[in-house]
Order: sequence, then structure tokens, then C-alpha cells
Amino acid sequence: MEKTLYFIRHCSAEGQPFEAELTEEGKEQAQQLVRFFADIPIDLIISSPYVRAVQTIEPFASSRHLKIETDERLGERVLSSGVLEDWLEKLRLSFENLDLFFEGGESSSQAINRSKEVIDELLMNDKQDIIVVSHGNLTTLMLKTFDNQFGFEEWRSMSNPDVYKIVIQGKDTTVKRIWS
Repeated sequence: MEKTLYFIRHCSAEGQPFEAELTEEGKEQAQQLVRFFADIPIDLIISSPYVRAVQTIEPFASSRHLKIETDERLGERVLSSGVLEDWLEKLRLSFENLDLFFEGGESSSQAINRSKEVIDELLMNDKQDIIVVSHGNLTTLMLKTFDNQFGFEEWRSMSNPDVYKIVIQGKDTTVKRIWS
């Protein structure tokens, strides 16, 4: 049986906190996603509970009369609980050494493991075409579980929003960026 997952990085937002909302540009991007997915069948939507992630997919869900399921395991990865002046370098290092973590933060391995639990559950359910909405860092790590090439540079090249299509057919998996 073929299964298709669409990983969506949230639209432009006002910031990083849980309650950060979409910007005006982000709200227009969310409408663009409605048009983008207009002819694509979707059976299930699951999202990070962060406000910006839910707001990203709300217009589409409403247009299809689909419920948005939220799952905390799709929340953004916290690099550190403290302020890191060289956070970009630390993030790069965390993609090279998946077990590296900083005070109060989560390693890439830990983030992959929690998100993989969600992915495994999605692969076992009877829905075929599924949207998964998350954040740039975690989305990159989830993509890495399907294609090991994903890392820091792929994260840097992501846009807000961004959409990747993962098709799983038997033992064959393809990953393709489909947003432009």
C-alpha cells in the first residue's frame, strides 16, 4: 500500500514562542497553501500544537472540513534553555553530531526519536494522504529519517512555509521538495 506524507514547515510567524502567531504575510501564505493543495487528496492533518503551526493549516483544514489533530511530539526542538550567542554554529554542530546537546536543550537524536514515534504511528494507520505541520528544525530532522542527506544546509535553505512530499511504497521511499 502506498502512503504519502506532506511535511509542512509553518508559515512566517511573529517569533519563536509557543504562542507566536502568523504575520500578515504568513496568513497570506496559509491561503496559498489552500490553493497549493486544492487538487491533492488529504485524509488526515496532524500538527505541532504551537499557534503558528496550527494557524498555518487552519484555512486548508476549514476548506476541506477536516479536523486538525495536534501532537506535542511535533513541537519545535529546543536547542538550549539559555541564550546562545553562537546559536547558528551550535545548531550546525548538532546536525553533525546527533547526540550533541546544550544546557536545557534536546539533541537531534532525541528530537528524531520523539518525531519518529509520530511518523511510525502515521505509517501504521489506515489514512493514505497525510499532512504533518511542524517547524524548520524538527521538519529537517524528520526528513533525515527518510533521507540521511538532510542536515544543516537543507535546514538553512528551507522557506516559510515549505512543503516536502514523502511517498512510501513498500520498501521504496522518495522525498521531494514540492513548494516553490
